[in-house]
Amino acid sequence: MTDQPADHSDLTAVYINCTLKRSPELSHTQGLMDRSIALMRAQGVAVESLRLVDHEVALGVYPDMREHGWQHDEWADRVWPLIERADILVVGGPLWLGDNSSVTRMLIERLYAMSGLFNAKGQYVFYGKVAGALITGNEDGVKHAAMSTLYSLQHIGYSIPPAADAGWIGEVGPGPSYLDEGSGGPENDFTNRNTTFMTWNLLHLARLLKDAGGYPAYGNLRREWNDGERFGFNPEYR
Repeated sequence: MTDQPADHSDLTAVYINCTLKRSPELSHTQGLMDRSIALMRAQGVAVESLRLVDHEVALGVYPDMREHGWQHDEWADRVWPLIERADILVVGGPLWLGDNSSVTRMLIERLYAMSGLFNAKGQYVFYGKVAGALITGNEDGVKHAAMSTLYSLQHIGYSIPPAADAGWIGEVGPGPSYLDEGSGGPENDFTNRNTTFMTWNLLHLARLLKDAGGYPAYGNLRREWNDGERFGFNPEYR
């Protein structure tokens, strides 16, 4: 017998679609993301969803690129606040040439730009948050693209639960995309199962971390390390 779901109504999530298509053009990636979003909202999670290309987000690895020669950068004012307050981040994107889109890489770079910030405990700002990835396309590369995205997210501090990615690809080569008539995408049991498992595992881990108050603030504080604290590390140990 499975456990009953916990209350997730105090959790927040942001889904960022890294499609190359601006709204309102049809995004097949959004079609898959919407399945996960609906499941989260059914559990009371407050969900925000956006396409990065709908915003004037500058290229770069600083928190506000307007301070580095760009006239416009909506990252700091429009996008980052949603990410900063969210317990859960889901990055969705298409495959091009078997890899993540350029927009996905831009998102990772802008997230990396924020990784030097700290939370209230003095840990890196993404500690205590969880993340997953959704990939669509009609060429091979789902696992490769998810691997790259999830590695990057855990490196900057996100926690990655089990089975934290899902995706759909049609027949390799020119052919229907996820939402196209007759693609079989929305009915694909493998994709639907993995999307469901990913969503629930994100919820479970976010619940555990929120209830625990995040990670203990010992052994992972940058400022204390800079001040000479070594948290038990002994370079002279043999």
